[in-house]
Amino acid sequence: MFIYGKNAAIESLKVNKNIKKIFILKKNTRRDEDTIKKIAKEKQIEIIEMSLSELNEKFGSNHQGVVVEVAEYNYVDLDQLLNEINNQEHATVVLLDGLEDPHNLGAIMRTADATGIDGIIIPKNRSVSLNQTVAKVSTGAIEYVKVSQVTNLVQTINKLKSVGFWIIGLDMKGSIDYRKQDYKGKIAIVIGSEGFGISRLVKENCDFFVNIPMIGHITSLNASVSASIIFYEIMRNRFEN
Repeated sequence: MFIYGKNAAIESLKVNKNIKKIFILKKNTRRDEDTIKKIAKEKQIEIIEMSLSELNEKFGSNHQGVVVEVAEYNYVDLDQLLNEINNQEHATVVLLDGLEDPHNLGAIMRTADATGIDGIIIPKNRSVSLNQTVAKVSTGAIEYVKVSQVTNLVQTINKLKSVGFWIIGLDMKGSIDYRKQDYKGKIAIVIGSEGFGISRLVKENCDFFVNIPMIGHITSLNASVSASIIFYEIMRNRFEN
C-alpha cells in the first residue's frame, strides 16, 4: 500500500513499524522533507530519491513530493478493542453502516482522532475498507484510530449492549435534537450511508435516534460532516460535565 502526502508520511514514520521504503523528490530542500529523511534514516528505512517526472510517472501527480510504501493496515479485533476500553467511563465507538466512500472514511477518522473517539467499526461487506485513499485523506489519523471489521453489525450491536453501551443512531428523522442528547457513559454512534441511511435491521436495534436540524433546502449532509458535528458535540457535552 502507498501513502501519499507529507503529513500522512510523517505520522506513518512516527508510529508505523511496517514501512517498506520511502520515495521522495530529489533535491527538495523543504523542511518537512528534511524531517522525513531524518526520521527514515534513524529508523533505517530505505529512501529512494526520484525526479518529479519519475514520481509522477510511478504515482501520479497528487503525491506532494513524498510517497511511503507500507504493509497493508491491520484491523483491530472487536474483542480486543472492547477489552482496551472496558474500564473507561465514557467510551465511544462509531459504527459505519454501508459507508462506501473512502474519502468519507478518511475524513471521519481524522475527526475521530481529534475528538477522542475510541474506535470505528465497519462491516466486511458493502463497506469501504482501509486503503491508500483513506490513509491520505486521514492525514495520518489512520495510524492512531483503531478500526475493527466485523461480519454482522446487528450482532456487534448486541455485543456492545451486553457490555453496557447505549446505541445512538444518527437519522434525519430522529426524535431528539443532537444537542439535547445525553452522551455520558458508554455510547456507540451509528452513521449510515449517504444514499440509504441506516439499514432497517440496524435501525431496529438502536436505542435512540438523534437528528441534526437543517433550515436550508438540502435535506441531508455528507456523512463525514454529520460525524464531525456529532463528535464535537460529544466532546463538548463531556467537557462541560
